[in-house]
Amino acid sequence: MDPAPPPARVLVLAGPSGAGKSRLSSRLHTTHGWPVVQLDDFYREGTDTGLPMSPLGLPDWDHVDSWDCDAALDALEQLCREGSAQMPVYDISRSAVSGTHEVCLDGHTVVVAEGIFAANVVAGLRERGLLAGAWCIRNRPWVTFARRLARDLAQRRKPPLTLWRRGHVLRRAEPGIVAAQEALGAAPMTAREAEARAGGLSQQPVTQPRDTERGAGG
Repeated sequence: MDPAPPPARVLVLAGPSGAGKSRLSSRLHTTHGWPVVQLDDFYREGTDTGLPMSPLGLPDWDHVDSWDCDAALDALEQLCREGSAQMPVYDISRSAVSGTHEVCLDGHTVVVAEGIFAANVVAGLRERGLLAGAWCIRNRPWVTFARRLARDLAQRRKPPLTLWRRGHVLRRAEPGIVAAQEALGAAPMTAREAEARAGGLSQQPVTQPRDTERGAGG
């Protein structure tokens, strides 16, 4: 006998750092009530000896191996199947987990999961029957650069010079980042396009998991 379908499935919002994933997630929560999981909270701690290193001998936080994909998948599955899950709270300025918090479905059938490595959970969610859709939020690279720098400076994530240099590296790499996330199954689109498409997800039957990301435009 097939297992019972999960009460909820996951809408993955991938995209470069600063593309507007968090703002879009907040609007989707306000409009639809969908719970939001911040996948960037699954970064590994700075003391982890297995962290990938940059040529400068510093942890490479832009490398996917600086992030715990398996832990993120397990937490999302628990949330979708059991209705609640404890999620870590990550302090980027300290490169450490500072606590946990509970995320609950509260009767909703869609969970929003967003983060810069979010596209890496698409295949695992699909295999587990938990994928509602996967979108890569994109802008013009200079727009993304400006938004990211303003955010990171305001939050004092790293020293200003580090943020400036990293920002330009990511700006130049952005087309490749979007292409790589599309290859992982996240359809590129603007936040406005994604918001217009989101309303249809609530009407999809959970008993028939549907991979929506391939038909997206943009």
